[in-house]
Amino acid sequence: MTTQDFIQIILYFTLLIGLTPVLGNFMFKVFTGEKHLMLPVFGWLERLTYKFSGINPDKESNWKSYTFDLLVFNLVGFLFLFLIQLLQTYLPFNPSHRTNVSWHSAFNTSVSFMTNTNWQGYSGETTLSYFVQMVGLTVQNFVSASTGIAVLLALIKGLSRKTTDLLGNFWTDLTRSTLYILLPLSILFAVVLVGQGVVQNFKTYDTVQTLQGATQIIPQGPAASQIAIKQLGTNGGGFFNANSAHPFENPTPFSNFLEMLAILLIPAALTFTYGKMVGSAREGWTIFMAMLILLLIGLSISLYAEYASNPIFGKLALMEGKETRFGITNSVLWSTTTTAASNGSVNAMHDSLAPLTGMVAMINLMLGEIIFGGVGAGLYGMIIFVILTVFIAGLMVGRSPEYLGKKIQKFEVQMAIIAVLAPNLVILIFSAWASVSNPGLAGLNNSGPHGFSEILYAYSSAAGNNGSAFAGLNANTIFYNVTLGIGMLIGRFGIIAPVLAIAGSMAGKKITPSSSGTFHTDNFLFMGLLIAVILIVGGLTHFPALSFGPIVEHLLMNNGITF
Repeated sequence: MTTQDFIQIILYFTLLIGLTPVLGNFMFKVFTGEKHLMLPVFGWLERLTYKFSGINPDKESNWKSYTFDLLVFNLVGFLFLFLIQLLQTYLPFNPSHRTNVSWHSAFNTSVSFMTNTNWQGYSGETTLSYFVQMVGLTVQNFVSASTGIAVLLALIKGLSRKTTDLLGNFWTDLTRSTLYILLPLSILFAVVLVGQGVVQNFKTYDTVQTLQGATQIIPQGPAASQIAIKQLGTNGGGFFNANSAHPFENPTPFSNFLEMLAILLIPAALTFTYGKMVGSAREGWTIFMAMLILLLIGLSISLYAEYASNPIFGKLALMEGKETRFGITNSVLWSTTTTAASNGSVNAMHDSLAPLTGMVAMINLMLGEIIFGGVGAGLYGMIIFVILTVFIAGLMVGRSPEYLGKKIQKFEVQMAIIAVLAPNLVILIFSAWASVSNPGLAGLNNSGPHGFSEILYAYSSAAGNNGSAFAGLNANTIFYNVTLGIGMLIGRFGIIAPVLAIAGSMAGKKITPSSSGTFHTDNFLFMGLLIAVILIVGGLTHFPALSFGPIVEHLLMNNGITF
């Protein structure tokens, strides 16, 4: 690594930490109904939205009604996206004359974008029309991110309110998250990306002659508008097949830096918002620091693995699958942040990462996408682990576990366990099935432990609603499209439903004043315990599978064997 690499990493995390309270405080004002910068700009649109849809923004609901509204909204989004893919040929903005999408690919893509996963088993520039990209995928990028924020807001209200069954209004939370946070940030970011050279047009594809005299087709399209929200909303995916390694998606080192920063910006800021909304900024910073420490550990291991010498490549750094425009450090920083943040966009091919680097990316997914994680989703996933940690601490000291003055009882622990088990069952069961079935094995590009890693990564990505992949796996088949789609649904709603149930239960409880015997959850002791619980749960669950994949591949590579 060079001095410039270290400076860039320091600058990246300095900006992330510095912007967290700025954006976090703004979101606090939005969610609590205070006056804020965007209210004069989009306030009229919020009021028009309620009037047009017949929604009473002041009417609150209990957790069951909140969950029902959320599920209905997501079901409608899924059906709409599914249908426009099946009817793509007959819809406008299709200058390249893309044909209708197969049912299984349409199912997978619809589930993927509805669940904020953005897994893509297809090549964007050869499969989807501009209409589907804009009206289907980009719209889902906004509302799936807003859905995650809405669930977090319901949980915050459940933790901060007392003796009530009301968690707010799903439609209000969804609307405000979209209009005041995601939309203005995306507009600003899209303008910056266009200035850097990201394409934004409705042209048909250009056919050009290369210097060698060959013919090459250059894709076009409204890319910048989708890329802005895919990063800010931790959606991921790519307008083009090469994703953020494509020069039309990510043309310059500056755009590369900004896109990486955008991935973590809102998830990090939400920790500050959380602290202010529950009445303790220290609670938010404690969670932020736990996330940051886990991220830095993963980044350090990844950088070591990519720069370390081995018998096959000698002392050469591993450049296979990486963009020479960005180099190794930028590729590794991106791979670590994108898998930690449930984003899934890539600027290098994860299939070509060193085994340990690929393992770090997989662990980020397997832990439940809680190291900052998806917009809203990462934080409510982390709070699940906070509840488990408080419960374990209570067992150790022999007193009733409490969090934010409320007792953690049997129901909350049961729901937390369900939320932890749901994605892990998807990873282990579906990976085992694909590893021994002919349809699963048929998609492999590599044999041995690396081939197993391709399968394991795919289902980890689906269950964690991440969307990135080891590119060697051909997943655009009926088997993978269907099983991965089911995995995405379980990984999303198998966590959301228990979280909202916990919110409803906690909202009805009284708040007990803090005493000398209270176990505090806003200090370094709790932070260390929280990190330990996360790593122990993840290790006990996934270490055997990782041993068959990246760990044994690393050991074999050190002995000169590759797959």
